[in-house]
Amino acid sequence: MKRKKRSSLLLTEKPNPLSRCIDSASSLEIVRIMNREDKKIAGAVYRQRIPIAKAIDLGVEALTGGGRLFYVGAGTSGRLGVLDAAECPPTFGVPPSLVQGIIAGGKRALWRSAEGAEDDPLAGALALRQAGIGRRDVVCGISASGQTPFVKGALAEAKKCGAHRILIACTPHPKISPLAEVVIQPNPGPEVIAGSTRLKAGTATKMVLNMISTGIMIRTGRVYKNLMVDGKGSSRKLADRAERIIMDVLRCSRGKARALLREAGHRPKVAMIMGARGISAQEAQHALEEKKGFLGEVL
Repeated sequence: MKRKKRSSLLLTEKPNPLSRCIDSASSLEIVRIMNREDKKIAGAVYRQRIPIAKAIDLGVEALTGGGRLFYVGAGTSGRLGVLDAAECPPTFGVPPSLVQGIIAGGKRALWRSAEGAEDDPLAGALALRQAGIGRRDVVCGISASGQTPFVKGALAEAKKCGAHRILIACTPHPKISPLAEVVIQPNPGPEVIAGSTRLKAGTATKMVLNMISTGIMIRTGRVYKNLMVDGKGSSRKLADRAERIIMDVLRCSRGKARALLREAGHRPKVAMIMGARGISAQEAQHALEEKKGFLGEVL
């Protein structure tokens, strides 16, 4: 009973007075109410810009030091972490092991609710142990309520191992914040449907994750100007994008871009260095490694 009472006081569980009559609203009015509430999200995220930047810095430190980034969450929070992690390899050309998402209940919880799985802190700790968590890694716990036991257990395990720790929570004064070095607290207000954190809290969380992963990848040389120069051409769309990026940077024809990309082993950055300097793929790769992957410094 005590736990239920505490949960009812959470911001994410409070009824929103501005949507109290949504059950009798027309379809258009439902859209208006939800859109009006969604407008609050970007401002809530912006007010957390300093801790978000600190989280990016922790991620850069971890990844440049041979570590990995782990997202840990349950339910919607866990799914958002897995989603962001899954987008990193095709977007930035990193191995799947570099950014990983861990969700309470395992892979099955991605498409089927496993609500009880979030209540086990030992499972959160075990998931990180099984992933081989170490002091060079960084763990980002995601919990809209700021008190999910699974996330608490994971952060406690990360702290024990000496890994860096970040917490994203959509409520003030999250209960498990003492376990984190950086706490990000976007506060978009009560949900349109009380307690449905897949709504505003989920959107705010996705915006924060976008900033963290993208910021880390930019700061570690995975982006040139605003171009995805490390993406893998694993589909027609991605191969076409890689060719267009080379054409844009080198001001060359598609045929030339395609030939360079083929000679470079489908590594866009290597292809651009080859074209700009007139050197071999091996020499281009060496030049890139000397600058720690930053294409701009080579060109």
